[in-house]
Amino acid sequence: MRKGSVNLSTKKVHKAWAFATAAVVVPCVAAMPAEAATMPFTDIKNSGNEAELYKAVSELYSQGIVFGTTSTTFSPYQNLTRGEAAYFLAEALKLETKNVVNPGFSDVPTSHKYYGHIAALVEKGIIQKGTNYNPDQFIKRSQMAKMLTLGFDLQQATKLSAPFLDFTKDNETNTYIQTLLNYGITQGTSPTTFSPYTDVRRGQMVLFLYRTLQKAEDDFYIISVE
Repeated sequence: MRKGSVNLSTKKVHKAWAFATAAVVVPCVAAMPAEAATMPFTDIKNSGNEAELYKAVSELYSQGIVFGTTSTTFSPYQNLTRGEAAYFLAEALKLETKNVVNPGFSDVPTSHKYYGHIAALVEKGIIQKGTNYNPDQFIKRSQMAKMLTLGFDLQQATKLSAPFLDFTKDNETNTYIQTLLNYGITQGTSPTTFSPYTDVRRGQMVLFLYRTLQKAEDDFYIISVE
């Protein structure tokens, strides 16, 4: 593994990209071409400021990682719920979402549409157990930073260098935010603010996932396939 690259654990890669029946060398991210599924969303333009977003949504949609709000709209500027975030991340990591241990959230019964994805993230230590998960609440930028850092096992920042005035002293999420900045996955909302408690939009989350997966594409691992 090259120093400074995205570190997806061998176990995660094993579950995500097990293609053969013997030990093989495989890229940790095997991106499916966007052509595998026609881009159905008409509310994102493949030009200008939305060009990267269009590509990201197209590729992740083709892999079944993200979904739209209707059959023809993605609603990229709509806030993302915590339940949707769990779905997107668990699918990006290719986690097992069927045979999972019930994390015991009172607001996430086994019948909940995101139950399997939320439970899978708890099993991996990406989100913590608690009384409630609040799947219908919007996820914050600081929460997103923590989930991505832990989910993709990114090398966490050891010091803060960002010039953000809204970094709260001794707040653990600052480290996760700095980590994403170090990897070039996200940036501030202004030269001096990150807005950690601002809601994440659906399009933003797709871009964060897309960039993280792109960072992982150059990593290679030897895995044994059972």
